[in-house]
Amino acid sequence: MKNRTLIGNLEAQMGNVVQVAGFVEKLRNQKAMQFMVLRDHTGAVQLVNPKSENSLTSLVSSAIPASAVSASGVLVKNPHVKLNGYEIQLATLNIHNSPQSQLPITSESGIDSRLDWRYLDLRDPKKQLIFKIQTTAEHAMREYWLANGFTEIHSPKLVEGASESGAELFSLDYFGKKASLAQSPQFYKQMAMAAGLDRVFEIGPVFRANPSFTSRHDTEFTSVDMELSWIDSHEEVMEFEENWINNFMTKVVAKHGDEIKKNFNVEPVIPKLPFPRVSMDQAYQILESQGYYVPREAKGDLDPEGERRLGAFIKERYGHDFVFVTDYPAKSRAFYHMRYSERPEVTKSFDLLWKGLEVTTGAQREHRVDKLIKQAEEKGVDTKGISSYIDFFKYGCPPHGGCGFGLTRMLMNLTGLGNVREVTYVYRGPNRLTP
Repeated sequence: MKNRTLIGNLEAQMGNVVQVAGFVEKLRNQKAMQFMVLRDHTGAVQLVNPKSENSLTSLVSSAIPASAVSASGVLVKNPHVKLNGYEIQLATLNIHNSPQSQLPITSESGIDSRLDWRYLDLRDPKKQLIFKIQTTAEHAMREYWLANGFTEIHSPKLVEGASESGAELFSLDYFGKKASLAQSPQFYKQMAMAAGLDRVFEIGPVFRANPSFTSRHDTEFTSVDMELSWIDSHEEVMEFEENWINNFMTKVVAKHGDEIKKNFNVEPVIPKLPFPRVSMDQAYQILESQGYYVPREAKGDLDPEGERRLGAFIKERYGHDFVFVTDYPAKSRAFYHMRYSERPEVTKSFDLLWKGLEVTTGAQREHRVDKLIKQAEEKGVDTKGISSYIDFFKYGCPPHGGCGFGLTRMLMNLTGLGNVREVTYVYRGPNRLTP
């Protein structure tokens, strides 16, 4: 529709004939007047038509909520209209498609029903706001990366072996050979360092055959990754990430802060620099001083409850939503994380917690091939199975490090929705392969 005006841009056309299109949200047939509320992805507007014996009145009467329609008419001010203070005096109406029956979900439906009918669920302006926030954040991320010398890559999602560990793999037949879906772009980010690309980023899908049904796990999600060459320690990765987050959060708050507060009752905060940092040993001391002991099976790491408690402590003590937890023990980290030469049991790694939820894992990587092979063998990794990865480091590779950032977990924190299912465009979990 060449002459269509988005509803959010109508006000500049006051007094003119405008053409709009969207879904019918409400319809009121009164004795003398007909009122229709039409919504597109930018807002809603009231259309008004005086009742008469003409075809337009009959057409309006035949429209039902959720119909896809286009309409035209003169845009006029009307201070009595609560919606925007203006309305369209209807001249034409075209009903393109009407619901075949009553909609299968309402705003009160449970999450599983709403996910079954996700395209209807997403007509809710609050749900659409989630993806407007995501778009603004990703755009700001890319701007910052490009301003700081990064190159975008798209790594393969079909791989010969595991990209993280042997667990949680989706395996498949690949022309008679065994392949799997990539759990991470980690190895290929490091290949870019060996290739001399210096700094790279990727926003793309990753896959984990995780049978968990928690509010923070999924089997396919969008990972935000970056890798930097010529670093001296993981501190440089943390410093870059906190500035990167501060930058995209500034853009998100400026563009959507009021909408987020209005729709989700959450006050988005631009984080102050630098972010607090605590070592893993310090984190355990803080938790134990509160009488909380991390369960034995999570030793060397933090369990979700430990993360929540640590996040609450940092918020109370420093007034900050973020905290870097550093220096994880080697037993709980991947083989490619660099270790301190004077403390080989400790890695130069970190997690970033945001409001008590882990959103990042990062580290300085081991770039020396002999040490990398030794660490892999210590972890029980079959080095023959990752020979093509090991090759990256045989012909010169600079010191480097990087991190992966969780996009859906960012959206959970920004909206306060608390469940990846709500903030993923189309969710994938152990029991969900449709729509």
